[in-house]
Amino acid sequence: RTLDVNNLPYPYLEYFELPGNERYYDFTWGTVHFFILDSDTNEPDGHKDDSVQAGWLQTQLANSIYPWKIVVMHHAPYSSGNHGNTAWMQWPFAAWGADFVLAGHDHTYERISPEGDIPDFVNGLGGRSIYDFQEQPVSGSQIRYNGDYGAMRVDVFSRKIRFQFINRQGEVIDDFSLVKQFEIEYLP
Repeated sequence: RTLDVNNLPYPYLEYFELPGNERYYDFTWGTVHFFILDSDTNEPDGHKDDSVQAGWLQTQLANSIYPWKIVVMHHAPYSSGNHGNTAWMQWPFAAWGADFVLAGHDHTYERISPEGDIPDFVNGLGGRSIYDFQEQPVSGSQIRYNGDYGAMRVDVFSRKIRFQFINRQGEVIDDFSLVKQFEIEYLP
C-alpha cells in the first residue's frame, strides 16, 4: 500500500481492517446497505460529485439490492451548526438512490430535508464539546438540538426505518420514521 502520511489518516488506516480501499467502502447489515464516504478534501479519489469516489458511490447505489441505503460521512452536507454546510459534499444522493445521509462534524443534532429531499442527519453529540447553532437554521431544517449529549437509535423493520435522538436523560428529542413500499419483497 502506498499512502501519503502527510495527507491521509495513516495510523487510522493501519490500525483498522476496513473493506475496499479503506477510505470509502460499503457493507451490509441485515436489510441495510451502508456506504461510507471520505469527505476530507485530501481524499486522493476526490471529494466532489464528479470525482472517482462519487462515481463509485453512484454505481454502488444503483447496483444495491438492499431496501435501505444509508450514506455516511464526516462533513455534513447541510448543517445549522458552527461549521455550516459543506458545499463540496452536497451530492445528488437521492437521485442516485440513497434513502438518507448521516454525518457529524458539527457537535449538534439536526434533521434536515433540503428542498424536501431525503433526510440528512447531523449527529455530533456523542462526546467532546457541544457547539452552538447559527442564528438562522439552514433551509429544510426540521429539528435542531444542542441541549445535551446523546445518541441516535435506529430501528429497522421490514418496510419502515425509525430514527430517534435520545439525550443522556432519556428524553426522546426527535422521533422520525421512513416507510417504503418495495416492488419485490426483500428476503435477506
